Amino acid sequence: MNRKKKIDCCKCKAQAECCRLGVWVDLDEAKKILALGIKGGDFFHLEKDNNYPSGYRVGTSIEDEQCTFITGDGLCAIHKIDYSLKPVHCKEFPYENGKLSDIAEYLCVMAKARKKPKKPRAKLSKKRQKCL
Repeated sequence: MNRKKKIDCCKCKAQAECCRLGVWVDLDEAKKILALGIKGGDFFHLEKDNNYPSGYRVGTSIEDEQCTFITGDGLCAIHKIDYSLKPVHCKEFPYENGKLSDIAEYLCVMAKARKKPKKPRAKLSKKRQKCL
């Protein structure tokens, strides 16, 4: 079986690129993060979702904007203060449930680089070219 190497985010040259849309966070997780008092960081769009331990989730961005916890130097403010409180989705990305996430090829520079390019179309024979 041909297994691909796991993506190492520490080697990424565009580390905040994957944070450009924010993530969903469990409400209880969000409360702990808010207690850190990070300036500028906030949560939006409270929604009921039984897939989260508290039964609710909140987003770290408004619409399609970048995560509000990204600092001016492009790094995560939560990670800088207390990595243990960094949202689970952020810690695991570009993986989700042990597999490469479906959206990784859009948000992860390293996943894009790994994607196999499409095979070039075969060249037409001289005989076929004359017909065109």
